[in-house]
Amino acid sequence: MTNYEIADHFSLLSKLMDIHGENSFKSKSYSIAAFNIERLPVEITTMDDAGLFAVKGIGESMGKKIRELLVTGKLPQLELLIADTPPGIMDMLHIKGLGPKKIADIWNILGIESLGELEYACNENRLVSLKGFGTKTQESVLQNIVYFKQNLGFHLWAEVELLANNIVSQLTKNYPDDLSSLTGEVRRHCETVEFIDIVCTLDEEQLKNEFSSIADTTYELLADGRLVVKMPGQPRLRILMVGIDNFYVELFASTGSQEFMEAFTNNFSIPEGVESEEEIFEENGLAFIPAYRRETAGILKKAETGELNEVIQPSDIKAIIHSHSTWSDGQNTIEQMAKAAKNLGLEYLVISDHSQTAFYAGGLKPEQIAAQHSEIDELNAKLAPFKIFKSIESDILGDGSLDYNTQILNTFDIIIASVHSNLKMTEDKAMDRVLTAIKNPYTSILGHPTGRLLLSRKGYPLDHKKVIDTCAEHNVVIEINAHPRRLDLDWRWIEYAIEKGVVLSIDPDAHAIEGYHDTYYGTLIAQKGGLTAKGNLSSYSLAEFEAFLAIQKKKRG
Repeated sequence: MTNYEIADHFSLLSKLMDIHGENSFKSKSYSIAAFNIERLPVEITTMDDAGLFAVKGIGESMGKKIRELLVTGKLPQLELLIADTPPGIMDMLHIKGLGPKKIADIWNILGIESLGELEYACNENRLVSLKGFGTKTQESVLQNIVYFKQNLGFHLWAEVELLANNIVSQLTKNYPDDLSSLTGEVRRHCETVEFIDIVCTLDEEQLKNEFSSIADTTYELLADGRLVVKMPGQPRLRILMVGIDNFYVELFASTGSQEFMEAFTNNFSIPEGVESEEEIFEENGLAFIPAYRRETAGILKKAETGELNEVIQPSDIKAIIHSHSTWSDGQNTIEQMAKAAKNLGLEYLVISDHSQTAFYAGGLKPEQIAAQHSEIDELNAKLAPFKIFKSIESDILGDGSLDYNTQILNTFDIIIASVHSNLKMTEDKAMDRVLTAIKNPYTSILGHPTGRLLLSRKGYPLDHKKVIDTCAEHNVVIEINAHPRRLDLDWRWIEYAIEKGVVLSIDPDAHAIEGYHDTYYGTLIAQKGGLTAKGNLSSYSLAEFEAFLAIQKKKRG
C-alpha cells in the first residue's frame, strides 16, 4: 500500500466523521495525518516504527493505526462508518464543491441519499433552500454531477500503465508460443482510460487460469468475443481473443481511434495474414505511424507525404523546468533537488517556488526572495558546471497582473505565470486574464494553461487558438505540465502551436525529487501531438537555455 493509498483511507475517515457529526477535533487529526502522510518523501512501508511515530502530525497513536491498516488492509472505524453511509452519499464526496458539511445537510435536511436524487433536486431548484447554497452553487453542483458521471469508471493512464505492461509481460512469459499485446487507449497513451485493452492468441480457459489466484475476480464474455476481467480494486481488463494468423490485423484494427480507423478503411486496405503492423503500412505506401499517433485522420496524410517528424523521446529532456522546494510547498531543499537532477545527467534546474498570493502553498514574501537567491548563488558555485536558475511561479491575479512589482520580477531569471485561484470564470474573463498575463513582458512561460485536473476538474474555458497566437506574438513559451493529473496543454493543440512557432516546455511541476519522473508522462503525451526535441524548451542545452533567457530579458526593456 503506497503513501497515497494510506492517506486516502485517513482522508476518507475524516470526511465521513464530519458527515456523521462526530468529534470535529478527532476528524481534523485524521485529516492532518492524511496531509502529512501524502507529503512524506519516503514510503511508509520502508520506515521503522521509531521513524514513523516521530513524524509531525502522526505520532504513536496514529502510527499504530497505520500499521494496522498495512497488516489488515482495513481501518475498523472507517469500515463501520462506510457501513453506516449510503453508497450515494459516498459518491457525493467525488463531486467538486460539496464538502462533508454540505453533504451532511443534503442528507439530513433534504433526505437525499443518491446522486440521482441530488441531480433531480438541483433541477427542481431545491438546493437553494439550504444554508450556504445559492443559485450559482446549485448550478455548479449540477454541472459537476454530469462531469462525474461522464468520467465514472475511468482511470489516469499513468496509474494503469505499469499494471497493464506487467499483465502483458506475464502472459508473454507464461505462454511464450502465443502472442499478447496492449491495444486501444492504453497503447495510444490516452490521458484517461476506461479499460486496459489487450489482444492475444490465448483462449478463455487459459485467461481465466491466469487470474484464478486473485480472489473475487469475475468474468464476462461480451457478444463481440472479448473477455472482461474484473479484479477487486483494479481497472477492468478487456481482452480480445484472436487466432494467431490474424493477430496483427486485429492488433492494428483495435489500436486506432474511431476517427483514425474510419479514415484508414475509407482510403486504404488492411491485408490479411500479415506478420507485423509495419507490413500493413508498407502495403499501403505509408510511413509507419506509431500507436500513440493513431488518433486523427490528418496523421494519415502526413504518413502518405513523408511529413512525419521524429518526435521527442524521454531521453531528450535535458533539464527540470518548474519545480518547487521547501522554500514554498516542496518536500526537498534546493540543494537536494539540484543534486538529484545532476545525478540524473541533467544540465540545469529551474526552481520556481510559489509567489506570495499562494499563501496556502507557502508562497514567497518579497523579503524571502533575496535569501533564496543568495542560497542559489552559493549552490551554483558549489555544483558548477550544473546550474540552478532563479524562477518563480507567479500567480496570475484576477486582473491578469503578476504577483510582484517589476523591481522584484527583475531579480528572477525566468517567470512562469499561472492561474491558481478563482478558477470559475467565463471564457471572456478567463481570456482577458490569461492574455493580459501573456502580454506582460516579464512572462516567459504560461504554466498549466487551462488549470484542468483530469477526471476531477474541467479547465477554465479558453480560446486556445487566440492564446497560442498571442504567445507567438509575445514570445511566450506554453507549458505542457507533465503531472499525470494535468497534462496541460492538451496534446490536441500541440500541432497548432508548432505551426505558429510557439516553443513548448515539458515541465514536471515537481514538488519532490520523485516528481522528476513525471517528465516521462509529459514526453509521451507530447509525442501524440508531434512535438520534437527542437520545439521543447526543457530539451535545450544549458547554452541554448541561457541564450533563450537573454532574449527573454530583452523583452523587459
